[in-house]
Amino acid sequence: MTNERQTDPDSPFHPVSLSPTFPVSERRILLWDIDGTLMRSVRAGSFKDYTIPMLEEVFGTAGRLPEMKVSGMTDLQIVGEALKHEGFTHEHIRERVHELRESYMKAMRKFTGNGEEVFQLLPGVRQALQAVHDHPRYQSALVTGNIEPAAWLKMEILGLSEFFTLPGAFGDESHDRRDLPALAAERIRKHLQMELVPEQFIVIGDTPNDIECAKHFGARSLAVDTGRFYTTDDLIACEPDALLPDLSDLELVMGRLDGL
Repeated sequence: MTNERQTDPDSPFHPVSLSPTFPVSERRILLWDIDGTLMRSVRAGSFKDYTIPMLEEVFGTAGRLPEMKVSGMTDLQIVGEALKHEGFTHEHIRERVHELRESYMKAMRKFTGNGEEVFQLLPGVRQALQAVHDHPRYQSALVTGNIEPAAWLKMEILGLSEFFTLPGAFGDESHDRRDLPALAAERIRKHLQMELVPEQFIVIGDTPNDIECAKHFGARSLAVDTGRFYTTDDLIACEPDALLPDLSDLELVMGRLDGL
């Protein structure tokens, strides 16, 4: 997939510059995962309620998806793993990514538009996002396994869109989550017209894949122990640069970030 992709036209992205008085070398760009880090589905596994119909509509089968554990994967990776035994290659999937994206959003809007609460914020999320948004050292972007329109729909539903002022990277851009921080960083450097080194980016997520993609790019990692599918020991074994039980203790959150 190309790294010249434009931000989704429905994105609430607003170009905002970092404070010119704050030293460039001290600035940090926060790359936020969504599911399990900022929010979770009210019902575990409900992701498959709208993904299985999408795969059946576009490819005629959902393959192995009903039995898969998908936490920490990009949406393209999920599709690839679900369908690889059905004869669909990554190339086949990329050729139909536009159709996949449209079908996915149709199914997701139907799922989220029934008047029921389907997503819930995790503890301390809004306060933490507000605190870093107001601090001259930090600015935030989304780096998530979600396809871009799905990511922004979740942010709209939860009222978080305003906090993500930089272009990010999304799950319909690569089958490998490790690619996403570099894609986001390139866009952010161009947008801010600044040379920012990998160590100035902090990936914040709840899975081993979030930690691994940070290491692959050379970024820092802040693991948050709020996911449903990995234990504290699982995260510690991946050696994140910092670890939090959740985002509810704002002083602790800012202290951990300040040390990175």
